[in-house]
Amino acid sequence: MPHDLPPWHTVYQQSQRWRKAKVFEALVHDLREVLRVAQGRNALPSAAIFESRTLQSTPESGTRAGDDGAKRRRGSQVHMAVDTLGHLLALPVTAANEQDRSQVHTLAEKVQEVTGDAVELAYVDQGYTGAQAAQAAEAHPMQLEVVKLPEAKQGFVLLPKRWVVERRNAWAARFRRLARDDAQLAEPLAGVHCGAFAILMLKRVMALIV
Repeated sequence: MPHDLPPWHTVYQQSQRWRKAKVFEALVHDLREVLRVAQGRNALPSAAIFESRTLQSTPESGTRAGDDGAKRRRGSQVHMAVDTLGHLLALPVTAANEQDRSQVHTLAEKVQEVTGDAVELAYVDQGYTGAQAAQAAEAHPMQLEVVKLPEAKQGFVLLPKRWVVERRNAWAARFRRLARDDAQLAEPLAGVHCGAFAILMLKRVMALIV
């Protein structure tokens, strides 16, 4: 902890109180609506983007870690839903061995909960294909649209819609606390992500005011 802050245990206890009271989630919700309205959009989005990123485990988080065979990494999987402007909607955390398509039900449920069933479409990558994922989305109700890579891909390709969430992942990775999974439980890790997104969104709100 920086020397000009209270003792670490005091800061930790207060941050846990805020997390359990869902203060960071409320901040993200309010800031998202402000930013959407400021950009001429409806306060509640009608489309979302699903994505996941794998965080390397540490001795503290190793008991709930899983192996991501595709990325050859052991850790936790952060499943993320954002609107088409890149603002956070939902963020469940699982072991890294959980498939993306298996989390569609949880993501769709949380997204519709915070938007009042306003989202009709979710853009996803090919990890969310299959009848099970489509049925899980339709149950909430929501449709999945798979954004595929061009067959003749050469080098970096900017995918329509999905580049927004990829950019957000890159910004989140700049937070040292989100570089690895140092939490013993999944809930604090999700809370730190919400706090990071609130900071990013607050900077954009302040830019509008100035």
